[in-house]
Amino acid sequence: MKVIVVSGGVISGLGKGITTSSLGRLLKARGIPVTILKIDPYLNVDAGTMNPYQHGEVFVLDDGTEADLDLGNYERFLGQSLSGTHNLTTGKIYRAVIEKERRGDYLGTTVQIIPHVTGEIKRTIREVAQTAGAEVILVEVGGTVGDIESMPFLEALRELSYELGEGHTAFVHTTLVPIVGPVGEAKTKPTQHSVRELRAIGIRPNLIIARGSAPLAADIKAKISLFCDVPPEAVISVPDQPTIYEVPLVLEAQGVGTRLTELLHLPDRPPDYAAWKEFLTTYRRSGGSIEVAIVGKYTELRDAYLSHIEAFHHVQGHLGVEVRLSWYDAEDIPKNPTLLARIEHADALLVPGGFGVRGVEGKVQAIEVSRTRRIPFLGVCYGFQIAAVEFARNVLGLASASSTEIEPETPDPVVCLLEQQKGLQGMGGTMRLGAQRVVLTPGSLIARTYGKTEVWERHRHRYEINPAYFDRFRAAGLAITGTSVDGRVESFEIADHPFFVGVQFHPEFLSRPEAPHPLYLGLVRAALARKEVPAPAARPPALS
Repeated sequence: MKVIVVSGGVISGLGKGITTSSLGRLLKARGIPVTILKIDPYLNVDAGTMNPYQHGEVFVLDDGTEADLDLGNYERFLGQSLSGTHNLTTGKIYRAVIEKERRGDYLGTTVQIIPHVTGEIKRTIREVAQTAGAEVILVEVGGTVGDIESMPFLEALRELSYELGEGHTAFVHTTLVPIVGPVGEAKTKPTQHSVRELRAIGIRPNLIIARGSAPLAADIKAKISLFCDVPPEAVISVPDQPTIYEVPLVLEAQGVGTRLTELLHLPDRPPDYAAWKEFLTTYRRSGGSIEVAIVGKYTELRDAYLSHIEAFHHVQGHLGVEVRLSWYDAEDIPKNPTLLARIEHADALLVPGGFGVRGVEGKVQAIEVSRTRRIPFLGVCYGFQIAAVEFARNVLGLASASSTEIEPETPDPVVCLLEQQKGLQGMGGTMRLGAQRVVLTPGSLIARTYGKTEVWERHRHRYEINPAYFDRFRAAGLAITGTSVDGRVESFEIADHPFFVGVQFHPEFLSRPEAPHPLYLGLVRAALARKEVPAPAARPPALS
């Protein structure tokens, strides 16, 4: 087993996840089987119960694991699906150790951080690499060096490096080189202090990834090399890029791929970036543009919708058209009518997932504009459910229609709690989660968009469209075009609309740079087609 450890210093949010993903891409381009493990040093067992404002989006895997958003980056860069074992948390480790202690597995010994917790960490890393059949496992350590939470993990990785021996482990440290002052001087002290913290626990970095707003000058690289005891060619400058998908090529241009193969005694085959470069070439040359309005409740933190953003980037790299995203806080829309007028001039509308009452009325109003003004629309999960509420209110004439999540006593619960969710006590990992089979109606817009009538998509929800309203929806023109194997509504659409599609699942989780998701492609294509035709006058809602 070969291990690449990616740590971070100075501040969080430097792009360790993108660095780790890019290193994996470098090795995969050389035909080396790789896998990735993310360490999150928080006591939560998983990310499922976290507020998006604190931790960004919750990324759902095929097996239903609610994981850190970096798992999404890993899947997008490697083009391969991961499982819950690839996201390791302090909560998971401590729970496993305590369960073993309660069973008597430690045979009466005093259970301690070293060797029992560190031993469990090492066992998990080995198991993930072996199960994945990978020649190299990349391990990203969340947080920053010096955090008390990450110390057991760094100690375990130091021990693992010693056990594996020379040529089996490479340590990559990501750090910040800020540019301050009126003359724009790059400061190396934060990097020096960060590396000193790392070396104090027995880890010497083999590569330093220097992040900043601009490329490092040669003298700054030399200074970091001198004070951090790494060769000058091991100081890698990664300035901000127009898109994260440039980073693998930035690293490759500085010899990182070759250096990793040398450190780990791997064959350095010529890398194949043909498809990756084709994607980037199309992305850069984008001709023309469309505007997609996104109406959500976490819009102040873009990471809350990271997979949606990346899905549109994938479409841009496929179609060669710039996709501009305009963000609207759903709570602001009822207070400010001018926002609806701006949404009306957008080329498409996306209403993504979410939970709770906040912002619901703004979403309803935005969806009504999309439906009546024939603006291409995609509703995802909660956005799909709110689209059903809007249709029930404004087309079926059920003025009080709602979801029981929003209004438990609504007389028309067009969205209701899943039967299996009733009576559940815990919140972690208890939703309808992971990949589920979806059967699409032949000839429907969504089936044509996919080019198939059966798909597997990832889910994360507790509520569903109420079966009692199926017939009324169909009779009024809201066609149910996708169902689960047990009859749940998975998608609906309006036939005489350019593109009005709602889906219960999360298509954004399966979009890839070299394979954009069909629904995002379909939405953008519909927006492009609509731009060539004047918008019709607003039509009053039809009442049944």
